Amino acid sequence: MKKKESIPQKFASLSEAHRALGLPKPLHPLISLIDHAKSKVESNRLPQSHVLNFYKISYREKLSGKLKYGQDYYDFDEGGLMFASPNQIVGGNGEVGACSRYALLIHPDLLWNYPLAKKIKQYGFFSYSVNEALHLSETEKTTIISIFKLIEQELKSRIDDFSQDVIVSQIELLLNYANRFYKRQFITRKAMSSDLLQKLEEILDEYFTNEMSLSRGIPTVQYLSERLNYSPSYLSDMLRSLTGRNAQQHIHDKLIEKAKEKLSVTRLSVSEIAYELGFEHPQSFSKLFKTKTHLSPLQFRRSFN
Repeated sequence: MKKKESIPQKFASLSEAHRALGLPKPLHPLISLIDHAKSKVESNRLPQSHVLNFYKISYREKLSGKLKYGQDYYDFDEGGLMFASPNQIVGGNGEVGACSRYALLIHPDLLWNYPLAKKIKQYGFFSYSVNEALHLSETEKTTIISIFKLIEQELKSRIDDFSQDVIVSQIELLLNYANRFYKRQFITRKAMSSDLLQKLEEILDEYFTNEMSLSRGIPTVQYLSERLNYSPSYLSDMLRSLTGRNAQQHIHDKLIEKAKEKLSVTRLSVSEIAYELGFEHPQSFSKLFKTKTHLSPLQFRRSFN
């Protein structure tokens, strides 16, 4: 008999999460900073797999001593940050290390009428996997913890007309530092990164050489990320830091390269080439080709000949 899959428990409000953790009501209904060292909260009181209706930024004092990036392992014991966006499953078998020291919970409603409400959705790290957490140096750790303490201090202060403006500014400061530190993380993994470009090229070459496009269509970012063991957003951000181009653009570059090859050395029609490359409609292929080369496929073939 097939085992029934458990449905992750959903927490719609910060108050629900606090109750589940055995904590008193949050000081503010839309934002809460939980200091596990002070509150003596055990995170295993939450279901192993759960869904939050708000953003979560958690700091762990120690991630697993060796973290795997591609085929290599890196030591980084100073702790790190993990990010989750609303309606994302949190927990499960992918978790690393011990309980979080700090957990910042932010309901999207807090950001209404602020530019951050839109900007926060542009930070790719809210979609990274647990194994792609932000690993912090000692100096970076000090910076991040100081911002957590500023938020905590503001939440405990008397509320006035400026309280929300100050808190939102502090959240944005935290995210901007996280963005900067992630760029550093990509740079310090240069050996792994150059290896990544080579593997990406090999996977795309294999895809078209084995004519997988005939059965699976155009290669997707999801396909590449699964082959390379990264989340789609982390892969794109890492490639962008290396080449200035995301994963989708790399796929398009390879499609154009293969299309030029077929247009110049075969007598296949444009429709046949589009089909072999995985396009459902020749018009889509022609449109992409012209966008990238400023020539139609037939114009390219004529100019080449």
